Amino acid sequence: MEQLKVVLEKSSYPINIGSGIIQEDNIFWPLRPGNQAMLVTNKTLANLLKDNVFFHLRKSGIKVDQVILSDGEQFKTLNEMEVIISALLEKKHSRDTTLIALGGGVIGDLTGFSASIYQRGVRFIQIPTTLLSQVDASIGGKTAVNHLLGKNMVGSFWQPASVIIDIDFLKTLPRNELISGMAEVIKYAVIFDEYFFSWLEENIEKILSLDKSVMLYCIKKCCDLKSKIIILDEREKKFRALLNFGHTYGHAIEAHAGYGSWLHGEAISVGMIMASRTSELLGYLKKSDYQRILSLLKRAGLPVKGPKNMSAASYLPYMMRDKKVVLGEMRLVLPIKIGQAEIYSGIDKNIILNAIKDSQ
Repeated sequence: MEQLKVVLEKSSYPINIGSGIIQEDNIFWPLRPGNQAMLVTNKTLANLLKDNVFFHLRKSGIKVDQVILSDGEQFKTLNEMEVIISALLEKKHSRDTTLIALGGGVIGDLTGFSASIYQRGVRFIQIPTTLLSQVDASIGGKTAVNHLLGKNMVGSFWQPASVIIDIDFLKTLPRNELISGMAEVIKYAVIFDEYFFSWLEENIEKILSLDKSVMLYCIKKCCDLKSKIIILDEREKKFRALLNFGHTYGHAIEAHAGYGSWLHGEAISVGMIMASRTSELLGYLKKSDYQRILSLLKRAGLPVKGPKNMSAASYLPYMMRDKKVVLGEMRLVLPIKIGQAEIYSGIDKNIILNAIKDSQ
C-alpha cells in the first residue's frame, strides 16, 4: 500500500492506494470500533462491491447502515441528496456519524455534499471505484449536484476524512468507463508534466489492460499532482482552476446533450481538443504538440469530435455560465506546450467558435 497526504490548514487527510487494501486493518481511518456510519452507493455497485465493503466495515466493528441510489450522471441532483438525508434521519444518525461514498464521481459528489450540510457538517470517506474518481474526483473536496442550466452549479468545498483507492475495484468497470477515466489522466499530463505525458504515450495499452504496477504508478502520479495543487489553492482562487482544462467546453456538451448521454471523460476529451485547438489558433501551442494530444486521446479510445447535432454557437451560452467566468469575462485554461497551461481571458469569440467548428 502507498500513502500520500493532503496537508491543508484545517483538514489534512491521507490517500491510501493499493491492490486489495479494503481488507487492511484500520483502512477505514478515522473510524473506530463502535462508530456510526452510512454507506452510500448505487444500484450497480450494490451488486458488485457493496457486500465486500460492508463485510469489512462490520468486521472492523463499525455500526454501518446503507443507502442505495440510482446510477448515472442524470441522478446527480438535489432529489437524490434528499434520499441520503432522509436515510440518515430515519436511522437516527447524529453529528458524529461518517458518510462513506462507494462509487464514482456521482456518488462521491452526492455523498460529500450531503456530508457538508447534514447537521451543518459531518465527516465522510471516499472509496472511489472508477478510474476517473480514483485519479481526480475523490480528491480535493469539491462536491456538487447538477442544475438543468449547468453542471455542478450547486455545491460546496468539503474535504474527505480519508480516501481509499483499491485498484482491484477497476476490474468491475465497463470498458467505456475505464476509457472515460483516461481523459482526466491525460489532462494532468498535458497541463503539468511533460515526462508523464511521454510515459503515457509508452504505456497507454498497459493501463487499459489494467497492468497492476503500471496502474499503481499512474494513479499515484495523478493523485500526487492534484494533491500539490490543492495544497497550494484549496478553494480555486488561482492555480486550481488549471484542473478545469477542457471542462468549460466539455461541460457545455454534457449539459446540452442531457446529463448521462455523454460520459464525463468523453466530453472532457473533446473539450481538451477544443481548448488545444483554441491555443493553436492563438499561436500559443505548437501544431506538433496539438497532434500529440490528439493522437494520445485517440489511442486511449476517447472521442475527439463534439456532438454532430450541436452547433458551435450553442456552446457559448453554457460556457458563459461556467464557474470561471468573472465579471462577464470568459476564462479558458489553454495549454501553451505539453506540460504547461495558463488561464486566459478576453479571447476573441470568433477564435473560440472556429476552434469548436474544427473539432466537430
